[in-house]
Amino acid sequence: MVNIDDFVKRLETILDYYGINASSFADRIGVQRSSMSHLLSGRNKPSLDFVMKILEVFPDVDLYWLLNGKGNFPKSTDEISIPKVISNSEIENSVSPTLFNEDFTGADLFSEISYKGENIEETKKNDVEKKSFFSSEEKEIEKIVFFYKNGTFKVYAP
Repeated sequence: MVNIDDFVKRLETILDYYGINASSFADRIGVQRSSMSHLLSGRNKPSLDFVMKILEVFPDVDLYWLLNGKGNFPKSTDEISIPKVISNSEIENSVSPTLFNEDFTGADLFSEISYKGENIEETKKNDVEKKSFFSSEEKEIEKIVFFYKNGTFKVYAP
């Protein structure tokens, strides 16, 4: 759980580091000034959206430092990295681990189960629709967020 008082102190550290006031900080990350004021006074807790906006606009801010005080601010240059974008062919060629000693060799886990009497043309049409849904040609990934059971999360921005 994030301690709100410590979070506010770290937020003030960010403001001092960049030499900006709360109003201009709110403007830069795209939140209302009143939201920033309520947060600094301890009235409100930071939302996930608020934290994500800080990380997007200020890449020197470390997520774990901001939330828990662990890590460094500003990040060292070797910690700031752009994750590798994985192509569809790399995903298709990768090997997934099996769980509980189950053997799934040769099975296509993402295909639909064929029932007796199902029309083959309908199956092909469904396959084309699935491929277009997962096609990355018309869609661009903005960010990927992993949420962990212990309440933490990790953000990757391609």
